[in-house]
Amino acid sequence: MSYLLRVVLPDKPGILGAVATALGSAGADILGVDVVERVDGQAVDDLAIELPSGRPPDVLITAAESVVGVQVESVRPYSGRLDTHRELELVDAIASDPEHGLSRLAEEVPRLFRAGWAIVAVREEGRSYRVADSSAAPETRAGDLPWLPLERAMIVDPEVHWVPEPWSALDTELAAAPFGSGSPAKALVVGRPGGPAFRPSELARLTHLAGIVAAVLGA
Repeated sequence: MSYLLRVVLPDKPGILGAVATALGSAGADILGVDVVERVDGQAVDDLAIELPSGRPPDVLITAAESVVGVQVESVRPYSGRLDTHRELELVDAIASDPEHGLSRLAEEVPRLFRAGWAIVAVREEGRSYRVADSSAAPETRAGDLPWLPLERAMIVDPEVHWVPEPWSALDTELAAAPFGSGSPAKALVVGRPGGPAFRPSELARLTHLAGIVAAVLGA
């Protein structure tokens, strides 16, 4: 079984190595590491890990947190690869085939952000609808997203910002970024079932990607 482990750890030399050693002692094999962000003396890393069949994922938490100062933010099954910082490749692909650009964006964003699904939503005249979505995006009825238009990327909190119920099922963490500056208002919405929460650095990446693709497509 493969898992994605998000850890918060002191940003000091040797700490990640100590975590890797502890995980190895628990029988885990690290397949890849991605630095999500570094801030205030702490680092947030995503570790793609393979665990022998029959071993519970709890052993990953116990092993990682045996290193002083390390906290596990989340652990979840993961079947992808840590293909980090591939935004420019996606932009290049969209620029070469703009007719299918929105569909390509929605389909690829979950992989880039290790999320479950993505939707490009539009709001006009008091109603909202999708113009593109990934294959795993939840089915919903037409409704309204009153928090559109967006001035900047944000965490979408279902207790504050109304969303269709399927969007928030399975403890899904939600983030949204403005897509284009024209009318009607559009946004790129990303859902991450089971977490972890989107970090400020991820919101910045989402904003950057949405802005570039919108410019390429003339949105």
